[in-house]
Amino acid sequence: MIRTSNIYLVGPMGVGKTTIGKSLAKTLGLEFLDTDKEIETRTGVSIMTIFDIEGDVGFRKRETQVISELVNRRGVVLATGGGSILHIENRRMLRNSGLVVYLYATLEMQLERTKNSETRPLLRNKNKKKVLEKLMSERESLYRQEADIIYVTGDQAPHIAAEEIATRVRKKWQS
Repeated sequence: MIRTSNIYLVGPMGVGKTTIGKSLAKTLGLEFLDTDKEIETRTGVSIMTIFDIEGDVGFRKRETQVISELVNRRGVVLATGGGSILHIENRRMLRNSGLVVYLYATLEMQLERTKNSETRPLLRNKNKKKVLEKLMSERESLYRQEADIIYVTGDQAPHIAAEEIATRVRKKWQS
């Protein structure tokens, strides 16, 4: 029996939540949504601008509001922001309304994938390696705690990762 039709991707920046998520949604015939893109669409400004004006606290309030709306939809793959897992309300909403997939990547892989990014507020003008290490030490236990599935991303193509995750999702839905 299918327990749910929603899949929530969690994990730090640079693990492929958006890229793999789009492919996973296509593979499973679901709609793809991204909390950051939803926030940008609703506000008409970039995540960077929201951080500049409202800071982390303001952004996280918007993120929780978007998650609370999107978890009520059915048939979606939702890529969440890396810090969304920090708020107990977000964790509760994700856990209670779908399958949570933790995408994990090594620190080296995260650094490689984020090295040229200009759109990640937490990496702006900082030692990226140190920031990513700190974020992982604060968040990894929460990612693992909430995960129904843990998937290690590496050099595999996004469609291969999506197929492998889809196989595991289908098994969970059938159990």
